[in-house]
Amino acid sequence: MPLTGCGGSDDGAGGSGTLHLVAAEYGDTPATSSKAFWDKVTRDFTAAHPGIKVEVKLLPWADIDREVSRMVKAGKAPDIALMGSYSDFAAQGKLYSAEELLSISAEANFLAPLAEAGSVGNTLYGLPWVASSRLLFYNKALFDKAGIKDAPKTWPDLKADAQALKAKGVNYPYALPLGPEEAHAEAMIWELSNGGGYADSSGNYSLASDQNVLTWKWVKEQLVAPGLVGPTPPSQLNRADAFAAFLKGEVGMVNGYPSLLHEARAKGIDVRAVSMPVSDTLGAGENPPAVGVADWMMAFKQNGKRAEIGKFLDFVYQDKNLTDFAGRYHLLPSTVSASRTPSGGGIDKNDEQFLTALRGAQLYPVNDPSWVTVSDTIKRNIGRAVEPGGDPRTVLEDIASKANEASKKH
Repeated sequence: MPLTGCGGSDDGAGGSGTLHLVAAEYGDTPATSSKAFWDKVTRDFTAAHPGIKVEVKLLPWADIDREVSRMVKAGKAPDIALMGSYSDFAAQGKLYSAEELLSISAEANFLAPLAEAGSVGNTLYGLPWVASSRLLFYNKALFDKAGIKDAPKTWPDLKADAQALKAKGVNYPYALPLGPEEAHAEAMIWELSNGGGYADSSGNYSLASDQNVLTWKWVKEQLVAPGLVGPTPPSQLNRADAFAAFLKGEVGMVNGYPSLLHEARAKGIDVRAVSMPVSDTLGAGENPPAVGVADWMMAFKQNGKRAEIGKFLDFVYQDKNLTDFAGRYHLLPSTVSASRTPSGGGIDKNDEQFLTALRGAQLYPVNDPSWVTVSDTIKRNIGRAVEPGGDPRTVLEDIASKANEASKKH
């Protein structure tokens, strides 16, 4: 749905009894649109709170960050937004904190890694809504055909399996999507599996650490150079293309999330999901975290509707509403109670291992206001680290210096 009514009373504050929510559209067809969910939830909420109406505008993911920023700048902030980033608005002092909106028990109900990623300092501003974690998927039929008995546990295992798959004519033994759509996810999965990552223990960017450089040297020399990642150069392979190839049975291994697992199984593909294999240089007991991803609900101060927003958020975060939304898109609910309880469907058996991974996951450093710029830099550049003429250290140092510039601006 396009953004309508920019100007006049429909935009921004509206009547005192109306809340405006701008939300990302999670569906990719009219049948899967989020509209049905929001229509029902807002109707139920108004029935329970007759004085408060909620108007919802759905925007495509590609547009929502820009549109909400524009509305805020124009002095017409929505009361609530649901999108992929919040920290820029928190840094500008535009958001209510969770403490100002929710009961103590509701605030304490968020899964710990999500609450941490939603906090700036010790204050929660980004309320996690739905989340997912990443696991390594492999096509069991292709593994059987290549004579591979067990899932890979280390990088050398992964390489050996990719070689066996390639020998049997598998198009993408390991699909490595480092194209601009979502390269920052694939990159972080690899870096964490060697004890690196995007930030150090004190939360500062460590994009060009020695561990990260070693990671990309290994991927370049051991996977990309021997032709184990398929016909498309990784810097040109987007996640959507890698997933589509997986669903056609052309991919041996790929990092994926719950909805891909459901789609593949619906197509009759026997998919297994395991933790990402780790570098053989890690200590025996070291167990790197999976990558977790979450979307954020945030409440703007601009129109002063704190009490009404708090009532609506308490309502929308009820287990039955959250599990209903998460279940529609095969995502994971963000709260302890919704992920535990079978009310509203509970957690699908297939999703339980993703939830286990999410409980100990590492999320992107979304609480740094420069992350939007930094993630964009990673997406556009990390693929160069594995190109034939690319030097991993130079590429990572280039990304790190751009990240430092972005941090200074904030």
